[in-house]
Amino acid sequence: MLLSMTGYGRATNSFDSKIIMAEVRSLNSKFTDMRIKIPSNLREKEHYFRKLISEKIERGKVDLTIEVKSMQGDDAFGLNAPLFKRYYQELSAIADSMNMPKDGLMGAILRIPSVIMTEEGDINEEEWKMIEKTLAEALVNFDNFRKAEGAVIEEDMRLRVSNISSALQLVDPFEKERILLLRNRMRQNLEEFMNKENIDENRFEQEVIFYLEKIDITEEKVRLEQHCTYFLEQLASNTVSKGRTLSFISQEMGREINTLGAKAYSADIQKLVVKMKDDLEKIKEQVANAV
Repeated sequence: MLLSMTGYGRATNSFDSKIIMAEVRSLNSKFTDMRIKIPSNLREKEHYFRKLISEKIERGKVDLTIEVKSMQGDDAFGLNAPLFKRYYQELSAIADSMNMPKDGLMGAILRIPSVIMTEEGDINEEEWKMIEKTLAEALVNFDNFRKAEGAVIEEDMRLRVSNISSALQLVDPFEKERILLLRNRMRQNLEEFMNKENIDENRFEQEVIFYLEKIDITEEKVRLEQHCTYFLEQLASNTVSKGRTLSFISQEMGREINTLGAKAYSADIQKLVVKMKDDLEKIKEQVANAV
């Protein structure tokens, strides 16, 4: 099972004429980056929320939002008068210096965070349990979303690895053909500079063998096939967090594919290498979104 770093979960419950909403969303990131938006009377619980999210989500940019609102719309509000006055004085002075109208200035200030404050009451034990329950339901929905996204990512990566393995199998016929072409090309070039009678066949064969050993791609093909197999094994493993492992394997696959291209000396093999690189780039894009 593969989990996506991109996820979304939301849950809502009612309690004592209040609506409790919890929302969890995440985007891909190399590390855990958490932002929490909760009512001020839950600030003492922020450490609990951070610990809970950290245990559930190993990597990603995470946003947690919890809201508690009255169903009657009788939430108490307060005006931060000193802050309002300071904003008004500063903005009025700027408007006067630039000969700008002040229409709508008060409305704009009221929309600034912290100017209007909600006065929340204390949270009792029953309400806290309902908040925990709502958050747990949101996390379940969040996990289900990540599993569904992960299944799509895994299916695509399996297809890309299969494409690379298939392209690798097509290299063999061209490899045998290129050896014959290289041998003929070397002899032709040698005969252009030397008379055929002056060619030392034994030395020529030694040079051909030496040259063919330098461009031999047997080892690269074996290692690439092993990396593909290992990649699929990791996808099938029960490990939850496997994104970094898959990233390392894809990097090794890239090294072998690049070496294949460098040693190819064949237009047909180069075409196969380009296809493998294309599939590998798509794998890397998907791996970047896996936990």
